[in-house]
Amino acid sequence: MRVIFNKLFMTFRSRLSRRIVFYVFVSVIAIETIILIPSYLKREQDLLDQVRTIASAQIEVIMNITGEDMTDQGFYQQVQHLHGCPNIVGGALYRDDGQKIGMFGEPPELTYAEVIARGALNFRGPGGHRYDSAWLKTDLNRNYMLVLRQDTISVHRELIAYILRIAGLVVIISIFVTAGAWIALDPIVVTPILRLRGDLIQAGDAISKDRKTPEFYAASIKRQDELGEVISAFKQMYHQISDAISERKKAEEALQKSFRQVEAYSLALNKELETGRKMQANFLPSELPRHAGWEFSAFFMPARQVAGDFYDAFDLPGGSVGLVIADVCDKGVGAALFMALFRSLIRIFSDQTTLTGLECANEASAVGDSNPKAVETGAALSETNALKAIQLTNDYIVQNHEELAMFATVFFGVLDPKTGILTYINGGHDPLYILNPSGGVRKKLGPTGPAVGIRPDAKLKIKRARINPGEILFGYTDGVTEATAKDGTFFNEKKLLTQLKAGAVSASHLLDKISTEVKNHIGGAEQFDDITMLAVRRLPAGPM
Repeated sequence: MRVIFNKLFMTFRSRLSRRIVFYVFVSVIAIETIILIPSYLKREQDLLDQVRTIASAQIEVIMNITGEDMTDQGFYQQVQHLHGCPNIVGGALYRDDGQKIGMFGEPPELTYAEVIARGALNFRGPGGHRYDSAWLKTDLNRNYMLVLRQDTISVHRELIAYILRIAGLVVIISIFVTAGAWIALDPIVVTPILRLRGDLIQAGDAISKDRKTPEFYAASIKRQDELGEVISAFKQMYHQISDAISERKKAEEALQKSFRQVEAYSLALNKELETGRKMQANFLPSELPRHAGWEFSAFFMPARQVAGDFYDAFDLPGGSVGLVIADVCDKGVGAALFMALFRSLIRIFSDQTTLTGLECANEASAVGDSNPKAVETGAALSETNALKAIQLTNDYIVQNHEELAMFATVFFGVLDPKTGILTYINGGHDPLYILNPSGGVRKKLGPTGPAVGIRPDAKLKIKRARINPGEILFGYTDGVTEATAKDGTFFNEKKLLTQLKAGAVSASHLLDKISTEVKNHIGGAEQFDDITMLAVRRLPAGPM
């Protein structure tokens, strides 16, 4: 007996056993409850029928001692004698036409109108302690309806006793069924599952510590049920995992070898990219020009180690200053190589108007409302010749590198520091702005031709503008307006114009302010494009 109790106790400790036993117990209770409900209703109806039968017998006695020619009041007086009969506590007598003759004892809740309207001959009141029954003229053989109110407390008590007897029987049956299921669970389900759990632990330990396959209890079990299928699946899974681990080790060894090769290659590549970054940084001006009455400032933040954006500012023969801001299509190494090519060609051609194999056209477009011949005089002729570098650069790229489909948007301006006159070409680049001293855009320098390097003999118009004392020339690449936040929104031109409207005390202050706003907008998101800005301010006290 002690062994049996110990076994039951060990089975009870199993969470699965407790859950199954609980569900079995609840299921038996639920089934018995479902069966009890109709049994209870039938028992209730039987008891109420007995009460009506007893009352019918008492009414029959009254009917036998009364004559058919008795008056209403006489018949009512005979009916009142029912008040003293067992279980009858009141009643009401109606004529066949519905007129009430009289009522005695407790008034019944069942009325003549309800009997006629609903055809209800019986009504049990709230709480089950009162039961109203009606006898029609067909039952009485008189032109009357009799409604009696009966005491059914004894019926209520009998029903409670009936429920308790059935409930006790249900509990006893449930306990025995549950105990049987509980005892049967151990050898059929619980013990095999616990041993399979032990096998799983051993398998995990063997796999994690790279040990040889242990002796599994599951290997000695052959069952033709779902648990047997689970055990077979476990054995199959373990062998598949073992084979996969063996293959994984081989793959890891090959991967480690490849990783070392890739790592060495990556280090070499990073070294080359760093060298390229330093070389590209050397292409940008280490110092911006210095001219009395002028302030030059630039900002450059590449998206990668090397970039396709660039800016330049350099002195030209005759005292003019060349200003360049450009964006080569694409990103990375290819764009960086063409950035160096564009920058070098512009510098060379701006001081030299012929090159072997290329001829510079002598046609120059009108600048604003000025006469073309007037542009080609004096200092304007020198500035125009310098700007022809863009035409030469375009033709060189198209002739020698057309198959690579590389081009750049370029703004090249030649500034006369003495007069503030800016002669420029805008090859498909974002517009530059001339800002009022107090902030806001006074003039927009939009494109005067297509991007450089797209098609031969591109028509690039030359235009002129004046930078007055206190004003700032501001240029940028699309990396500013297309700077993207984590939610995918752009910094956009509207936000840029808001910053330009606020004004700035200096060119460097303007670039610091805009770059801070752009960085805050990007936040923790990845920078997708190079960001470049160039600002030139004419000091209020500068030369006219």
